[in-house]
Amino acid sequence: MKKLFLFLALLLGITAGLAGCGEQKQESGVLRVGMDAAYPPFGFQNMDTKAYEGFDVDIIKAIAREEGLSADIRNVNFDGLIPALKSGDLDVAINDITVTEDRKQSVDFSKPYYIAGLGVVVRSENESIRSKEDLKGKVLGVTIGSTGEEAARKIEGATVRTYSTLSDAFLDLKQGAVDAVINDIPTNEYYTARTEDHSVKTAPVALSTENLAIAVKKGNTKLLGQIDDGLSKIKKSGEFTEIYRKWFGKEPPEEIVRQ
Repeated sequence: MKKLFLFLALLLGITAGLAGCGEQKQESGVLRVGMDAAYPPFGFQNMDTKAYEGFDVDIIKAIAREEGLSADIRNVNFDGLIPALKSGDLDVAINDITVTEDRKQSVDFSKPYYIAGLGVVVRSENESIRSKEDLKGKVLGVTIGSTGEEAARKIEGATVRTYSTLSDAFLDLKQGAVDAVINDIPTNEYYTARTEDHSVKTAPVALSTENLAIAVKKGNTKLLGQIDDGLSKIKKSGEFTEIYRKWFGKEPPEEIVRQ
């Protein structure tokens, strides 16, 4: 009987120790942030400094600071972000992530911080793609697991090629391996404006309007509350508007600032 009591006491001690470790990790003050650093102007790596920069980077750092946290940015392929949240390897993911009903089954989302839409990039000499109808039967490049992939698969007769990174999709477009790339409009505009050889351009096609939000592990209501609280604070202080102007050169929509 004494041995049994000793065993139970030891087991309880180990359990308490593990719980303590878990609490320490949660309260360490470091927010593990995942993003695919290939989506300028939202998130990318400065090749000179090697630092991560972009609208999403500034937003999550500002939110973390308001909540007394620091943000540890980690570069993760887009299709690996939600699995990393589910496994607990990441605390949050911010990466030009569109809120969809399907994704809501896997993660919880903050209030929106950007209104985006899907657009199309083509080679500069292409004059045949000027509407959604013109995408029928074409070879379309998209990133794996993106809303661009969802939209492309609904286009009649289209051949869809998926890529782990957006830069690979744009490279194949320039080389003629795909007819067009479907992706979020702000990233498309940023990329085409900075392509020195002017070999690609945005087509006059808008496929959708979408809300972007920050994702956390499903059920983590405490962290979600912190993210929403920090986001609300930077909107009220005007810091959100300053960051928005910095990366997009214009005022944010009122409906986003008010949320």
